[in-house]
Amino acid sequence: MIGNRKVKIVCVMLVIIGLWFSPGFAKKPFIDAWKPSFDPSGAKYKCIVSNVSHPVIKGAYAGFAIRDELWKRTDGRIYVDYKPFSMLGGEVEVLNQLQMGAIQGMGVSSVAATNLGPRFGLINLPFLINSFDKLDKFVGSGKLFDHYMNAMDHQGIMGLDITSYGNYGWATVTPVTNIKEANKIKFRTAEAAVNQIFYKECGFNPVVMPWPDVPVALKQGVITGLDHTPTVCNITKKFEVCKYYTYLDYAQGLFIWIFNKAWVNNLPADLQETFKSVVHDVCIKIRAEAKVQEAVQITNASKAGVLFYKLSEEDLAWVKSKGDVAHVKYADEINKLYPGDTYRPTKFLGEVQEFMGYKP
Repeated sequence: MIGNRKVKIVCVMLVIIGLWFSPGFAKKPFIDAWKPSFDPSGAKYKCIVSNVSHPVIKGAYAGFAIRDELWKRTDGRIYVDYKPFSMLGGEVEVLNQLQMGAIQGMGVSSVAATNLGPRFGLINLPFLINSFDKLDKFVGSGKLFDHYMNAMDHQGIMGLDITSYGNYGWATVTPVTNIKEANKIKFRTAEAAVNQIFYKECGFNPVVMPWPDVPVALKQGVITGLDHTPTVCNITKKFEVCKYYTYLDYAQGLFIWIFNKAWVNNLPADLQETFKSVVHDVCIKIRAEAKVQEAVQITNASKAGVLFYKLSEEDLAWVKSKGDVAHVKYADEINKLYPGDTYRPTKFLGEVQEFMGYKP
């Protein structure tokens, strides 16, 4: 009897431990802080939208802003069920869910977007659209920007607009003030072709991994640096491990707001128009806020002890020369045309380079 009792106690303890460490009992983001102020149960149309990041980041918060504004403008007919914090998984797997129609939308990062829309890699090309002002110029380019946003049309996915999460550089566990020091860093890079070409040309040590895997990898030393922006690194607490940041400002980080084309086209005509208008209006507002946020986050990080560096002009010129190789090697993917493209330039990348004043 005593032996059976011990067995029962052990079994109960194992069950408790299993529940404690199960996903349902794991520590979750405080998503309740962003619950809607309305009851969405009466909505006729529901749109599940994913994002990997933290909604304190302005570019990611856009999903909640779209949700609230769309509810208001459609009198509660459309509800955007926004799921940030990688709640639905990493970006590559969520892109597949979107394409299949399991979810209806996504604020996908520009680095991951190339997996289904290679043309989206344009924004990752080093030193092409690498500031907030340049991004505004590109968004206002008319046919060039429209062609860019059509990158996933052939996959059944509609691109509507973009928000920013800042300028890319290096967050590292040891200082990087020159190329020699950079060569010692194991940089985490996104699952994106352009980034991999760039880092390979530089001769660095990239480690490709999904964003949700980064915290554990940093703590275990699998990676010792991040290819990312100050806003993201500070808000998501990566600066708690990576105490140093090197400005490169080689590209703008974007969330590209994409939606299942069939789902959007099945909405009544008036709601289709309202849906698109809301996304555009919110993105315009959020892009302006993201510019301010980056300056604030850099200031906050500096006060918390993060040290910021710049490469010498000579080293930066060397990095730019390697970045230009990525332009050349990825040009065919950028220039490729698909049946749904209404604008059909011979060399799209060349047109954008000229428009942006890019000089190798």
